[in-house]
Amino acid sequence: MDKTSVFGSMFVFLLICVTSETTHPPVHKPCNTLTSCDTCLANVSCLWCLTNNICSEYPVSYVIPPASVCKLSKARWGVCWLNFEALIIGLAVLCGALLLAITVCCCCCCCKCSRSRSVDHEAEQFSRRREEIRQRADERRAERKAKHDEIRKKYGLIPDSDHPYSKFENE
Repeated sequence: MDKTSVFGSMFVFLLICVTSETTHPPVHKPCNTLTSCDTCLANVSCLWCLTNNICSEYPVSYVIPPASVCKLSKARWGVCWLNFEALIIGLAVLCGALLLAITVCCCCCCCKCSRSRSVDHEAEQFSRRREEIRQRADERRAERKAKHDEIRKKYGLIPDSDHPYSKFENE
């Protein structure tokens, strides 16, 4: 690519950036001027009350709006089809289930770790016992061999190299 095509493509890019429209965030009207549930809940800071069909400012000083503003079963926030009471119960159940799942996962992980440690400890004990049994078996085998060799020597079944005529017995 030559320099003119690079500069040309940069010029086109800058021209597109400058001429494109910038989107502005929507301007929300005050809550008390809105007359329908959909337009009221389009603004996150508004709360719709079905008892008197009034859009009011969400009381941010409270997590749950007080009954003086609107009953929870008649209050709508976020969506028109779900009352605030059901929203709170649903979120509480969801959070409870999430906490329960996290607790169960943590318990399972802890039990698995302790179980693997105990399995490792048991395997180590088992191998240690097996080694001890093998050593005792080797000792008993050596004792039996020594005892059998003494008996063979006593009855002359093992040729004694100290005997002067042992050379002739092998022929």
